[in-house]
Amino acid sequence: MRTTPFHSRLSELNDQGLYTHWQGTLSPLRYTHAPKHEYFAVRNSVGVFDTSPLFKYSVSGPDAERLLSGALIRDVTTARPGQAQYTAWCDDRGFVMHDGVVFRHSAEEFLLTAARPALSWFEELGTGLRVDLEDVSDAFGMLAVQGPRSRTVLSALAPEVASLGYFEHLQTKIAGTAVTLSRTGYTGDLGFELTVPEDRAIAVLDAVLEAGRDHSIRPFGEEALMTLRIEAGLSLIDVEWHDARLAFSDADRATPKELGFGWMLRGVRDGSRTFVGSRAIRRELEDATSRWLTTGIVVDWADWDRLHRDAGLLPPKSEHPLPYESMVLDETGAEIGYCTSFVYSPMLQRHIGIARVRPDLAVVGTDLRLELAIAHHNTTVRITTTSMPFFDPPRKKD
Repeated sequence: MRTTPFHSRLSELNDQGLYTHWQGTLSPLRYTHAPKHEYFAVRNSVGVFDTSPLFKYSVSGPDAERLLSGALIRDVTTARPGQAQYTAWCDDRGFVMHDGVVFRHSAEEFLLTAARPALSWFEELGTGLRVDLEDVSDAFGMLAVQGPRSRTVLSALAPEVASLGYFEHLQTKIAGTAVTLSRTGYTGDLGFELTVPEDRAIAVLDAVLEAGRDHSIRPFGEEALMTLRIEAGLSLIDVEWHDARLAFSDADRATPKELGFGWMLRGVRDGSRTFVGSRAIRRELEDATSRWLTTGIVVDWADWDRLHRDAGLLPPKSEHPLPYESMVLDETGAEIGYCTSFVYSPMLQRHIGIARVRPDLAVVGTDLRLELAIAHHNTTVRITTTSMPFFDPPRKKD
């Protein structure tokens, strides 16, 4: 099992020894007995998360922009050097395969991250183009520094962070090491990420931890991250959708529109922009054939409490997301969608979820019901559709 460049130091801070694997690389579930403590570190102060297992691809050359424009569903030509974009890419039928962030360094230089391996697909698309594709995943570690005090902590190491805009990045030095500092993250809060040469990862991490000592900085694992990203309304591969190339049926595939990525599709409906899958997506938009739309849901807390108390139980309020999907029903009991992510939000003190429902029922404020089991009996609880993100503090973009 592989480890990240930060592992030797972060493992010293892990008193649980509980790990999962992220594409064959060890990734901590939590560092202490209570992931809620790690969660509140991010929401109230500052936390660090090791994102090194992300795949990292260098894309360079005269045709680099042309390749990415023909592959990514978001228009990369609108990104100037020093900007980053969250994006995704699809198969020929318009179903999403992967998502990631593309960092534009210059007119001909980009770095693309992905949670799953995708190099061969881009290499095939780049056949005949003047473009160099290189897997640099092992050459760099990535460290997310997230939370309301993240800017204060990093400003002590790189003062220019104070002027860095949302989804912008720059080159700076921390602990005498050249790093890429970006205002990005997966927590829905003020946050930054550091891309660090592998052989200097520990030195940079130590500098960050020392700068954050007076702010109670602490590492957080995947359990806390899952609650954070649901509050932020952020989709996750293998939860909200499955790689279109690997799914067994279309029931496990989703289009950008169905996932709530419609805002990325500028120029698709009028045909002014094309990429892999754009023709199928254009037909979907024109003919309104989306099977689902993604929406947030909020549980009626009084109904939740009543259902559990009537069964002689204390109403659970767990910050651990459910590991399975739950059906969403209308008032007649008909199945009209399903909830892919569901958790109790400690900040909002409400049960929230990301759901996929029939398009005509995705309007904000629609009353529906969510299936759940109480005391070994299937029942339903009242829910209402709502917009996402659930948690969206001004500091995230200010």
